Amino acid sequence: MVGTNVKAETKSLMDKRSALESEMNSIIARLSQFPGAPGLSGNLIDSEGFPRSDIDVPLVRAERRRLAELRNDYTDVTDKINQNIHILHSTRLGNHKNSDMQTSSTAETVASTPSQNVLVSLSPNSMDVDVLVSRPFAVVDEISDASPAVEDGLQLGDQILKFGNVEAGENLLHRLASEAQSSMGQTVPVVIMRQGTVINLTVTPRTWQGRGLLGCHFRIL
Repeated sequence: MVGTNVKAETKSLMDKRSALESEMNSIIARLSQFPGAPGLSGNLIDSEGFPRSDIDVPLVRAERRRLAELRNDYTDVTDKINQNIHILHSTRLGNHKNSDMQTSSTAETVASTPSQNVLVSLSPNSMDVDVLVSRPFAVVDEISDASPAVEDGLQLGDQILKFGNVEAGENLLHRLASEAQSSMGQTVPVVIMRQGTVINLTVTPRTWQGRGLLGCHFRIL
């Protein structure tokens, strides 16, 4: 049956995505394991223009390349999962077209953009679903100690699903900066993915002793 095959494929893809997340988190941890570590985008040369002597520059470059490959694979797998979820959902709706679809359907969107986040449940004997399929649009690739971001709960490597009113689209860095500036001194709801777990928290953009209103940097995925 088509539904059974798609369901089995989706479970396999979710396992693959979890493995990708685990490897990405391991790389991020290695690149940020000590004070002054290069992180995801730090300089690999010193102030005189020579390769840094405190790190293995070729290894760092290799790790960053591998991380970029994993992110591309992650995006491809997530897109495929979302396609399968829509197939499963459409099949379920077709099977229940004569019933009350508003109350019987257990597949529902969890964000204003259905293509970004879909809450579904993959049970053995039905078309229901119970797994959040999300596509982050940015990752925290730099974060300063004692910054508002740290104090409010953000961590290096957190993947951003939603930041205030920003979820996806064009000019994301500009929109993120504008969202922070317009919300200075006010709480901003943020939805992140951390090691495969979706977490809701709030941050308050504010002035502090360091740069920016949050003290962190977002890299667009």
